[in-house]
Amino acid sequence: MTHQPPSEQPFFSAVVVDTLRQGDQRASGGKKPYDRLRVIWLGRTRVPGIEAGVELRLNGMVTQVDGLPAMFNPRYEILSRQEHL
Repeated sequence: MTHQPPSEQPFFSAVVVDTLRQGDQRASGGKKPYDRLRVIWLGRTRVPGIEAGVELRLNGMVTQVDGLPAMFNPRYEILSRQEHL
């Protein structure tokens, strides 16, 4: 997750890792091209419920930012949270 300093325009960013398809590597010759996705919410310094270990469903248009697929201001649904022991 990334936080901007107060002097810059606010945004909240996280890199989401696709763990549901890690075993499915046959179609791309054993290598998945997009197992990570940068998610960016503009105008926000945090997004309630978004933290490390949370499983999400995202909906939005994908673009490229610095060679990584990215979504800006996606709709999201929190599917589950990782329990801390």
